[in-house]
Amino acid sequence: MKVKCPTCQQDVEWSQTSEFRPFCSKKCQLIDLGEWASEEKVIATKAEQADLSLLDPEEIEAMLSKQPDDFFKH
Repeated sequence: MKVKCPTCQQDVEWSQTSEFRPFCSKKCQLIDLGEWASEEKVIATKAEQADLSLLDPEEIEAMLSKQPDDFFKH
């Protein structure tokens, strides 16, 4: 099976013999690690996710009224 390297998007064979999977190389693996270490990449916590309960119902209605007529048909 082939997957895309998360760093450079090059095709990578996903198998037991792919030493750096899902990365294509040690270089791409280290680039990704550096991005996590410098906090360029993070996993959002529940506290960081938008809390829709804080929105005023009137604000929600105003936002929805700005959508095209076929917004809910998709």
